[in-house]
Amino acid sequence: MDWLLLPFEVSFVERALVAGILVSLVCALVGTWVVLRGMAFIGDAMSHGMLPGVAIASLAGGNLLIGAAVSAGVMALGVTALSRTRRLSQDTSIGLLFVGMLAAGVIIVSHSQSFAVDLTAFLFGDVLAVSSDDLIGLVIAFVIVAAVSLLGHRSFVALAFDLRKARTLGLRPGLANALLLTLVTLTIVASFRVVGTLLVFGLLIAPAAAATFWARRIPAIMLYAALLGILATVTGLVVSWHWGTAAGATIAAAAVLIFFVSALLSLLRQRFLKTTIDEQAQ
Repeated sequence: MDWLLLPFEVSFVERALVAGILVSLVCALVGTWVVLRGMAFIGDAMSHGMLPGVAIASLAGGNLLIGAAVSAGVMALGVTALSRTRRLSQDTSIGLLFVGMLAAGVIIVSHSQSFAVDLTAFLFGDVLAVSSDDLIGLVIAFVIVAAVSLLGHRSFVALAFDLRKARTLGLRPGLANALLLTLVTLTIVASFRVVGTLLVFGLLIAPAAAATFWARRIPAIMLYAALLGILATVTGLVVSWHWGTAAGATIAAAAVLIFFVSALLSLLRQRFLKTTIDEQAQ
């Protein structure tokens, strides 16, 4: 067991673990709604749509979080506005904004002499350089996300499964959708500086999607998603320590691998149950 515990004897890896756990908790709450609502493409677009704001803030020597928040806000408003037009589907609108914002960000970053370094930091973050202030920010984000998820639970459920019923019950699905988009934005903005947009998106989608193979009730999906996210964090940090790989990318890869393992185990379980039922019927 020494190989498993050895990495966490180092202080910066301990902080990385705490950061990964907090991000996993936040992403489990928001990611469950994203998966159930079918908003994965929006999450991907939002995570990369922050690049122009981050790039401008970096070149101007400003606060990266403020730049990310402004850029994500512009992206969210753009998605909301274009989604209202009947001539374009929501996927088309999101795709246009996604490509446009990402291209603008790369163009801006390309003016920097540290282009490769800046873009790599944006995508993968630096989970091994997490500070106490970063952890405090993640705690605040978790509290806000948990409170909004709890208070808006009924509206989010109706929005995810029956939009017409949500309107009939007066649950204001438009407001619920805006709140959900705000939660996605908050999660990405609060986490990207620590773990990068790639890891945030990986932990936002993969654990929640994997959890749907094993649970049907939303609270259970959230719980399993959090546990799987934490498992991906621990696995990624341990592999990164022993193999010398990039910590953020390794955690993201572990999250995706856990999803495919869950899908395979679920398929095998279904086949086993089907075989058992057939044998009993005979």
